[in-house]
Amino acid sequence: MSQVHNSSTAAALQQQIRDRSIEEAIQLLVAAYPGAVTFSTSFSYEDQVITDIIQTHEFPVSLFTLDTGRLFPETYSTWSRTLEFYKTSIKAYYPDAQALSDYIETNGPNAFYDSPELRSACCTIRKVIPLKKALAGNAIWITGLRAEHSPARHDLTPIEWDAANQIIKYHPLLHWTTEEVKQYIHQKAIPYNPLHDKGFVSIGCAPCTRAIKPGEDFRAGRWWWEDNSKKECGLHSHEPKKTAEA
Repeated sequence: MSQVHNSSTAAALQQQIRDRSIEEAIQLLVAAYPGAVTFSTSFSYEDQVITDIIQTHEFPVSLFTLDTGRLFPETYSTWSRTLEFYKTSIKAYYPDAQALSDYIETNGPNAFYDSPELRSACCTIRKVIPLKKALAGNAIWITGLRAEHSPARHDLTPIEWDAANQIIKYHPLLHWTTEEVKQYIHQKAIPYNPLHDKGFVSIGCAPCTRAIKPGEDFRAGRWWWEDNSKKECGLHSHEPKKTAEA
């Protein structure tokens, strides 16, 4: 397959993986783009499932994570346990030291609480820019996005074109339920973040994440001081209507 990839390629790939298992889909992607398939993990429930699939089948997929510098201790512990469990390596990407220093010197260490603009700027430094470095040279980005996590993700297709990062994204667990994810984790005794047992659903930086209360939306625990419509950090942009048909 040609190494030129765009929204049309994403649509074609979506048709090719239709009705295939996750394992079959990943096998197709790594065959089509050898050495150019990568997976981003934040050590969430979903990401631990995908890591297990990749490691169990020894797929030639690189693994990386974004260390923002403000993750929970439990996240770092899960990271360490994952490395030990799978005897693997996960490349870490970090914020640019000078950019972070300038931001904190100008605005303070907790300026993200002050305005949506300052919060977005913090996310850009700590996550968005490091992500672009991590994705460079890759054609396929595997993610742990699920439709249940956000209304904005309900219309996504498993494969989509990410114009912002110029890469094809594959969401293998897009239509999995929370119970299916948990069942997989517990059946295989996979290490997972203990914060999930304390009401944390979407786990990011410690100052910007809290447990959700009964009946609250999945995203209620992220940037809870902001309007719901703004609850994305910039890592994921979607064009579901322009990529592939379900």
